[in-house]
Amino acid sequence: MRHVEEQPESPSRPLTEPVLLILLSLADKPRHGYALMKDIETLSAGRVRMTTGTLYGALRRLLEDSWIERFDQEDTSREKQAYRLTSVGRKQMATELDRMKQLTRAAAARLRAREA
Repeated sequence: MRHVEEQPESPSRPLTEPVLLILLSLADKPRHGYALMKDIETLSAGRVRMTTGTLYGALRRLLEDSWIERFDQEDTSREKQAYRLTSVGRKQMATELDRMKQLTRAAAARLRAREA
């Protein structure tokens, strides 16, 4: 019989790609919805094109979890709502990036071992 230790529920579970891309997009500056969609497309080299439904659903959840917050911008010509990353969101993004680095190192080591 195999014993598997269960990890406690934690917000450090792997993030979905859309959520990670939103956090990455907000890491350098606040953005409104359309700017987020365009930046995410750029970050993913055109591979990810988020629909407004996916984006705003994720933004709603990120707001509820306090990973992002609304941000008042100077440009209010079209009532654009901007968002920025909170310290909690930045920590979650860093945790996910660390997890991905560890996984990438393990995968690279496994591949090198197989080639040897």
